[in-house]
This record gives sequence, structure tokens and C-alpha cells, in this order.
Amino acid sequence: MGESLSIKFAARVLVCFMLASFFSLLSAQATPPSTSGQAQPPAAAPNPSTPEASPSSDKDKGKPGTSGQSNSSGTSKDRLFYALPNFLTLENGGKVPPLTSKQKFAVVARGTFDPVQYPWWGLLSAISQAENSEPAFGQGWAAYGKRYGTTAGDSTVENFLVGAVFPSVLHQDPRFFQSSEGGFGRRSWYSITRIFVTRTDSGHAQFNFSEILGSATGAAISTYSYHPRSTYLSTPTNPHKFIGSDRTLGNAADVWETQLALDTITIFVKEFWPDIHRKMSHKSQPDAPSLPGPTTGNSHQ
Repeated sequence: MGESLSIKFAARVLVCFMLASFFSLLSAQATPPSTSGQAQPPAAAPNPSTPEASPSSDKDKGKPGTSGQSNSSGTSKDRLFYALPNFLTLENGGKVPPLTSKQKFAVVARGTFDPVQYPWWGLLSAISQAENSEPAFGQGWAAYGKRYGTTAGDSTVENFLVGAVFPSVLHQDPRFFQSSEGGFGRRSWYSITRIFVTRTDSGHAQFNFSEILGSATGAAISTYSYHPRSTYLSTPTNPHKFIGSDRTLGNAADVWETQLALDTITIFVKEFWPDIHRKMSHKSQPDAPSLPGPTTGNSHQ
């Protein structure tokens, strides 16, 4: 239960940051392009969540890695807020080839073991240590190492089960396809319901068994395998203090609920990230330099 509470606290901090950034950027006024002279407006910056386009011949169309697909074949190189891996999100990806099982495992591994994950796990572990969640671990650097290991293990297990194992077995697509259609309410509803609705490899809508069963299996594995059992700890007031086990059905259910909530929030942010990114890219572009207009009168050779 303590581990779940620490994750929830970290989630609240992360959500507040993301939502504050989101609404502040959407409400900001974009700088209008310069209209002086004959200068053409600069080309819009490409959105990294869109599959990378590359020149291809007719015989290459439809093959993985071509026709607008990235080198990862239907994945992206995008990062939420330029930091968090967002490799399984596609914008305008209505018709893309399905991922093979090998590709599903590869892209999940690329995101799970991305360098930014290690300090993120460290932050979650520090929050857990400060809250003394799972008190059977105790305190000190050894306890912090145990919390870091369980945090990394929980993330790794859940990522692979939800994004690779179950999608491969059930032939479901682990990618999130952004809608970008309708207003804020419609897009919000679309993103939130993706926890329960996903695509099959053949492109049909289906109940998201990979998310629901994968996260439940991950919660059970983490709870009953490497999280602490009941033990006795020596404290300043009690040299033989009994600490109950964290390996309980209630704790597993609470972890499952937390993982579903975090995944729902993450998908919501993914839906609106292209809008945020475009505004950030547009504001960072300098105005086009003014060019002299056409000269009048006779020109000298």
C-alpha cells in the first residue's frame, strides 16, 4: 500500500506540472509571422510524433520503414516535453503497417531503458523513501537501493506486459493514435477511453485487453515476487517492531488501480502534446527577415 501511495504522490506532482504547462501554452498568443517585404513565412517545424517521411519509390510503398514511416517502422522519435519517451504515439497515423512482435518488444525496450528513465526512477524512489513507504525496507542507502530496484522493476514489468507481451499474444496494437479532431471535450473523451479501447493489428477496434490484463498481471507479479514480506525492524522506540507484509491482495489491487490511472493521464497528455509542441516550435522561430521590394524605374546593366 505504501508503494502505491508514493506513486500516487509522484503522479500528482507530475500531472500538476504537465497540466500547468499545457494550459499556459494553449492560452499563450502565438507570434504572428512577419508580413513586411516579399519574404515567405518559414516552414512549420515538423512534429516529431508524426512518422518520419523519407523518399521512397513506388515499389517501396507499404513496406515497413517507408511511406512516411520512421526507421522504427511505424513508431516515432517524439518525447513528451522534450524529455519523456513517446515512441508509441503517432499523429495522423490512420494507415500504418502493423508492428511485428519483434518490433513491439524493441520499441518498448527502447523507451523503458531510455537514459531519462534512470533519474526518474531515482526521483520516485526518493519520494518513496521520504514517505517511508513499504517500511519493511527501513531507511538508509541500502533501503533506498531496494526501493530503486522495486521502482525500476515495477516500471519494466508493466511496460513490457502492456506494450509487448500481451499485444503480441492477442495481436493488438500498442500504439496510441492521436485524434486531433473536434474540440477539447471530444478529444479528451477519446484519449481517456483509449484505456479500454484499442486497435487490433488488422486495424479494428477492440477492448484493450493488453492494458487491463497487462497492468493487472504486472501488479500481481511485482506485489507477490520482490516486494517486502513481513519482518521485524529495530527502531529507537521498539527494538523488535513488527512490520506487516506488503504482499497482499489489497495492495496488488491498489497498485493496479494506480497504474491504470497513470496510464490514463499519460494518454490524455499524449493527445494534446502535438498542439503544445507546435506552439512551442512556432514561438521559438524568429521572424523572417525583411527583403526589399521590387525596384522601380530603369535598371542599369
